[in-house]
Amino acid sequence: MTTNCVSLASALERWLRLRNPPFAMKLFEQVADMQAVERIRRPKAIHTLDQVVAQAARLGWTVGVTAEDLVGAQCRAVVGLGRAKDEAWKSGEPMVGVWYATPADARSHQQAMHCVDDGHYEALAVSPLASGRLDPPDIVLFYATPGAMMYFINGLQWSGYRRFDWSVVGESACADSWGRALRTGEPSLSIPCFAERRYGGVLDDEMLMALRPADAERAISGMEALSRNGFRYPFAQYGIQQDVREGMSVSYPRT
Repeated sequence: MTTNCVSLASALERWLRLRNPPFAMKLFEQVADMQAVERIRRPKAIHTLDQVVAQAARLGWTVGVTAEDLVGAQCRAVVGLGRAKDEAWKSGEPMVGVWYATPADARSHQQAMHCVDDGHYEALAVSPLASGRLDPPDIVLFYATPGAMMYFINGLQWSGYRRFDWSVVGESACADSWGRALRTGEPSLSIPCFAERRYGGVLDDEMLMALRPADAERAISGMEALSRNGFRYPFAQYGIQQDVREGMSVSYPRT
């Protein structure tokens, strides 16, 4: 199955006024398959996965990594390239006194993270969605403001409504976004953590959405419907002291 990556990327940028283009992520069972991706770059230094993601999102690069390219078990485990089942990783010991007060707190954090099952994959690649180099991608991702995220979620809920419940694991929030989406296939919204902002260049007002291409296409159809009803992003301000009845009557004429 293929995805019209160019059309999907263009629609997301248009409806959400994205500052940076959406990007794609794909896991590979064999390193050779990752290396065969057109114009793939391989790191020349050790990185966090946040940095690798930023190279796709901010610089437009197509980058492939294996466990050896990533700084430690925390980055590797989220995408199934590490040893998430190892007791050393489960303990969260390096985070004790840094992010969490006690060993029990650190272990609870590790247990709360969404991680891809270990042992199935040897490599991962990220690339601008519009390049089509990871077609079909496992997941599509984009950074956006809270307002744009709300509009996108409204689009997801237009047809086949469901309530979304998302987690906040705290530090290592990549487990809330690409970790959760890769593991469950569910739309996954996150508040990027300190590491994503320090090492991945994420701006203070950005959130991250990760989801399957089919769900992104469904949200776009929903946003198109909302637009026909007069709901568009950016949201036009009505005024905090105006009589609200005139504005509300446009959207809800039957009330």
